[in-house]
Formats: sequence, structure tokens, C-alpha cells
Amino acid sequence: MSREIKFSLVFRDMWQSAGKYVPRVDQLVRVAPVIIEMGCFARVETNGGGFEQVNLLFGENPNKAVRDWTKPFHDAGIQTHMLDRGLNGLRMSPVPADVRQLFYQVKKIQGTDITRTFCGLNDVRNIIPSIKYAHDAGMISQCALSITHSPIHTVEYYTKMALELIENGADEICIKDMAGVGRPRTLGKIVSDIKKVHPEIPIQYHSHAGPGFSVASILEVCDAGCDYIDVGMEPLSWGTGHADLLTVQAMLKDAGYRVPEINMSAYMKVRSMIQEFSDDFLGLYISPKNRLMNSLLIGPGLPGGMMGSLMADLETNLETINKSRAKKNELPLTQDDLLIKLFDEVAYVWPRVGYPPLVTPFSQYVKNLALMNVMQMLKGKERWSMIADDIWDMILGKAGRLPGELAPEIIEKAKAEGREFFDGNPQDNYPDALDKYRKLMNEKHWEVGEDDEELLEYAMHPAQYEAYRSGKAKVEFLADVAKRKKEKEKSATADRQAETAAGAFAFPTTPQVLNVDVNGQPYRVTVAFGNTANSGSAPVASGPVPANAPVAPVSPDDAASGDGEALLSPLEGKFFPVKNTSDVPVKVGDLVKKGQTVCYIEAMKTYNAVSAECDGVVTSICFNSGDMVSEDDVLMTIK
Repeated sequence: MSREIKFSLVFRDMWQSAGKYVPRVDQLVRVAPVIIEMGCFARVETNGGGFEQVNLLFGENPNKAVRDWTKPFHDAGIQTHMLDRGLNGLRMSPVPADVRQLFYQVKKIQGTDITRTFCGLNDVRNIIPSIKYAHDAGMISQCALSITHSPIHTVEYYTKMALELIENGADEICIKDMAGVGRPRTLGKIVSDIKKVHPEIPIQYHSHAGPGFSVASILEVCDAGCDYIDVGMEPLSWGTGHADLLTVQAMLKDAGYRVPEINMSAYMKVRSMIQEFSDDFLGLYISPKNRLMNSLLIGPGLPGGMMGSLMADLETNLETINKSRAKKNELPLTQDDLLIKLFDEVAYVWPRVGYPPLVTPFSQYVKNLALMNVMQMLKGKERWSMIADDIWDMILGKAGRLPGELAPEIIEKAKAEGREFFDGNPQDNYPDALDKYRKLMNEKHWEVGEDDEELLEYAMHPAQYEAYRSGKAKVEFLADVAKRKKEKEKSATADRQAETAAGAFAFPTTPQVLNVDVNGQPYRVTVAFGNTANSGSAPVASGPVPANAPVAPVSPDDAASGDGEALLSPLEGKFFPVKNTSDVPVKVGDLVKKGQTVCYIEAMKTYNAVSAECDGVVTSICFNSGDMVSEDDVLMTIK
């Protein structure tokens, strides 16, 4: 009898690999029954990675979203799985051990069956605790090998890692080919070597389609003994996404495997609903180029999940770079120009920072470091002149052991800045924090929630959770959607998609006033476009106001009324006085020293420290926490 291959629909990752957001919970619960009706999925990915942060950005309660989204699959006997970043939990930065443990308890109660845990450095010390947390919560522990292609990442390397994880209790192994750069024969050998020792251990293969290897890789791993294959479906398959269900099913059926049949009527309904969600608002955050296969991705090895947000980020960075070039009377770059420069710089940076597997968060760190180098060099500054704290933590070993050696130039820079390397257990750097957040919630009179689920969200995503609770997140999200829809309406030419991909929008010439509703409370929001005082900034929203009351945007020029030297933002992003809620922010009247970190700009999922450029007293702070700023905006004045 032929061997059976089962399918898992990576619905969350389909969206995250295409763009910035996933559907709202009302859309998710609409599509869930139709996915079930398709009848071909043993598993569905319902949570993980950036999913809950996206809920918070929408102004949605992520706990309600997870419960409502997983329930239909649970009731139908379909297993649900989520993505867990090991030491980082659901976020980009490391998470205390007590928060990680609560995370598992909460997600199991909310309806998640399987946790796919990976470490972006393939450091098993960051994965092994999650095996115990999963078992204690009654979950299946699936441990992932983060696949990349380098002189270090060999068949023997990955086989040894898998066997060590199984010895420590892993129930399943995932071959996580997050960039789709794994070579088919190599992947087949890894699966075969694991199965020779542990034929009883289920293996699931996850790959992105972009570089073009994925379909060949799927056939190879199945021939080697793989049990589950992650698939996507149109209109979000291929490109930066995943191989399409229909293609994979037909290929494996022809190869003699038993595969489930597909209810094509339901398939077409789901396909139509995905397009509907995209037409609603999600497509506003999806670059048309993400639909393309691109063999250029073989070189940098950047993952599909990151490429979706990267193409959106490039629009902002391209605008910043071209503003700087315009000041020097230089010709502007196109998005393709910037992309090639970025890919070349990734190839330069990656081996010099120790070959971290290019998966979240380290793919973002390598990409961000490369992009910062490109931006600084285009401005006539030196390479490595701007390295965020989180990236330094990776370099110094605080997030785990790097697979390769650091380049001498990086070691010398660390020593010159007085930075110390760490070779201990990464978790030791991040003490337990639940008591601190429980105390903060009590002080704010916030309920910790059913099964402490609200406490978990606050401890996991402090800044996003506060923006969600205040209503600011939803106001800014709705205003940004409205702004993008206006931009789309204004662009009526046949080459609209090409112009959008290059960041060439047709903007209104005057500010637009929008009315938005947050939980029944009316807000008036003014959205500025083009070369205005707030050029490049996000819309600024007031608190609750009468529907007919005008609200003016806050201008950095107006806010910066203090005397002294202006401290300018080095890049576009969100302004934060501190990185952690327990840190003490700099205030007007404080004495600061040259080189002292005085605030942060959060951009491309990292917090970039901004230092004082002189000794003096802070005479003004021009933005509130979470406000969007443009490059060269005055952040504060120091005298």
C-alpha cells in the first residue's frame, strides 16, 4: 500500500509572506468553515510569529482572535499549529522564562495543539525549554531546523541538531526552509538521516517558493520519508509564499503517494474570499512584486515571510534615501536599484556576523544591518556606523551562539565601544517579569484576563498592548488604511501597479480630514500627504472629541520650541523615549552627556538607539511615545 502524505495549510504565513497584515478576526472566522469544507487538511496554522502583534495593531483583542479562529478547526478534528520563536516567543526580542511558560499554557487553553519552535541561531539551548513548556501544557512539541545554505550548514550539522532535539523530548521535527534556499538533494538527505535513526518521529516540511526550489524539494523530502507538507493556495501561493496545494497534490499523486482529495467547490470559495480580503484592505500592504518567483533570492537567502514586509519597508527607505540624494543634486534610485544594493550588502554582511540562519529575528537583523550600511554609505558615511542594540545582542552572543566566526572588523568595533561578549545561557540575560507586569496592570486597573491571557499579552508585547488599550492603535490603523485607499484612487493610470511598487504615489496636495470610529467613540483625524511639515509621518490622532471638532496635526517645528542644539532623527520610524517599560525616560530639564542614549526610533522591527550629540540640558522633547517621525525631524533640543 502506498505511503500517505498529509497537508497543512499555512494560512497565517500565507498572508505574512505576502504583506504586512493578516485578516481581521471577523474575516478569519468566515473563512475557517470553508477551509474545513475543502476536506484536504490534517493541520492548519492558526497563530504565531507576528500574528498577535498584528491583532494589536488592528485594535483587536488577540486572545479573542485566537480562541475564535482555532475553535472551528478544533471542533472538526483538524490540528492547529502555531509558530514559536523559542527564546523570543512571539516577538522579535528575547522573552523571560516565566512569560514563555505562560505563553504555552494560555495557547493550549485557547485551542492550539502543536507548537513549532525554532531558534533563529539554531542554538538548541533556546529550544529545549520550550519542549518542556509544551509538554507541561499538554501540547505536541514540534522542533524546527532553520534551513539555510552556507559552508557551515551541512547535512551533518542539521542531522546532529535534530537528533539532539529528539533526545531532549521533541515529538516531531520540522524542516523549516524559510527562504526556500535549501537544495532538494541536501534536504532529502537530512530527512533520510533522521528517519534512519527515528522512523517513528513525524517530519513536516515547510518551504517558501521564491527562489524556485520548493516543488523539487517537496518531492525529495517525501521520497526520503517526510510525513506532512506545508502548502499555500491561490491567490497567495508562489512568489514569496508557498507552493500551491493543487500543484503539490497532483505531483505527489503522480508519484504514487496517497494524498487527500480536494473539494474544488470549497477551494474556489476560499480562493474568492482570500481575494475579497485583499481587495478590502490587505492588498494595500502587498507589493505586486511579491507574486513573482525570483532566482535572485538564492544569493541573499532572505526568507519569504520577511520579503513580504521588506518590499513595503523599501518604499519608506527609498523615499528617505532619495530625499538625501536630492539635497546633493544626485539622481534618485529606483526600488530595483535599492534591492540589488541591499542583496549585495547582505552577501557582504552575513558571513562577517557569523552566518546566523536567515530567519526571524536574525534575518531582519542581517537585512537591517545591510540596509543601514547601504543608507549610511549612500550618505557618505562609514559602513557599520549604525548598529541597533538588538543586533549587538546577536553579535555579542546574548541571544545564542552564532554558528560561525565573527570578522575581525566586527570584533574590533565591539571592543572599541567597550562591549562585552557573552557565552553563557542566553535565557539568563532575561529575568522573570510576570510579577512586574501584574503590578503594572493592577496600577492601571486592567484585568489580567481569563487564564491570565491579558497579562501574557502585556508581558509579551508591552508597547503594542498599551497602544491597543488606549485606542491609539486602531485610530492609526484606520487612518493609514484610509490614506492608502485615497492614494490608490488617485492613481488611475495603466501602470499603477508598477508605480506603486516603486513607491510613486499620487498624493492629494492638501491635508485630508477623516472621521474614524473606535468602539463607538468618534475621532477626527487629519492625514497629511506629500511635502508637508509632517512629510512621511503617520497621521496624528487626538483623543475622543465631538464629531465636529477640528483636530490639527502636531508639527515637529511647533513642538521644538526649546532653545539649544536640535537632535535629528537618523531615520524614519516610531519615536520611543525608552525601549523597556521599566526604563526611566529622559525628561525636559534633565542633564545628558554626549553619547548617552536619549531615545529610540523603532524601524524595521528593531529599536535604534539615538544618542545625544553634546553635553547639556534637554530643553524640549518634540514627540510623544509611539509617534511616527521622518528622517531629520527634530526629536529634542539640548542646550
